Amino acid sequence: LLAAMRPQLQNADITFGNLEGTLLDGGEPVKQCKNPQRCYLFRSPERFAQNFEQAGFDVISLANNHARDFGEEGRSASMLALAQRGIQHSGRSGDIASWEVKGQRVAMIAFAPFKNSHDMLDLAAARRLVSRVKAEHDIVLISFHGGAEGLDALHIPFANEFYYNEDRGDVVEFAHVVIDAGADLVLGHGPHVPRALELYQGRLIAYSLGNFCTYYGISVAGLKGLAPVLHVTITDQGEFVEGQIISARQLRPLGPVPDATNEAARLMKRLTEEDFPNTPLLVDETGQISKRILPNDGLASMN
Repeated sequence: LLAAMRPQLQNADITFGNLEGTLLDGGEPVKQCKNPQRCYLFRSPERFAQNFEQAGFDVISLANNHARDFGEEGRSASMLALAQRGIQHSGRSGDIASWEVKGQRVAMIAFAPFKNSHDMLDLAAARRLVSRVKAEHDIVLISFHGGAEGLDALHIPFANEFYYNEDRGDVVEFAHVVIDAGADLVLGHGPHVPRALELYQGRLIAYSLGNFCTYYGISVAGLKGLAPVLHVTITDQGEFVEGQIISARQLRPLGPVPDATNEAARLMKRLTEEDFPNTPLLVDETGQISKRILPNDGLASMN
């Protein structure tokens, strides 16, 4: 399923993804479903971790509403399966990825508004945690599984979002809090559709990258099938330099494949312009991301 996108995933110093489910052989589900007709329990064999390794993933989030479908036993099995393949992980409260890349000490903290995860709803605790981790690392990456879901969630409401009466957080407030505390790049997932980008304090925020690789049982029709890959270049100090939205689409039974029409990039360009009209970002039709040149940039003053 990942084969067609391997070149885009492997050609990076750090490749990040969110695993919505568990890597577990056996086990019993603990999730209680109020509506059996809308109940999803996600479990894949532990050996599937080799697919992530071969595709090029370096670090994976286990903070989402399906990471505990089989309880903490399931998340523990996922953590072990990834670690055995040399893949970093974060998700469970206290589980923070920490490793070295090109001489830089890097950390990744995955947040979500769900049980036993780093809680994105507790902004004070998130601020303290990020500040502490930043003091020990050069670069801090943040992921969050937040916001409402579905086609009605393309735009950011700039308020707390709810899904089936479940508080999914104020994603903009959360992203700004963790950047103010020292985060260098914030990557969102959860809405299952792409969302806007924002540049805040020189740091890039991707509020949602949609779905990427989904097996049968979940619709990938229309916008739900867009599968963008975000390629970002940052400085050693974590400041955004440039980026590229690599458009892809999920096609069954192939998985995600490159999309020459750049539909995902064009959608994220429009959403960025509409939701953050004043952000100093420029996104073109091909997905190239750059910083807007302001009127006084590069001009020296003379007395």
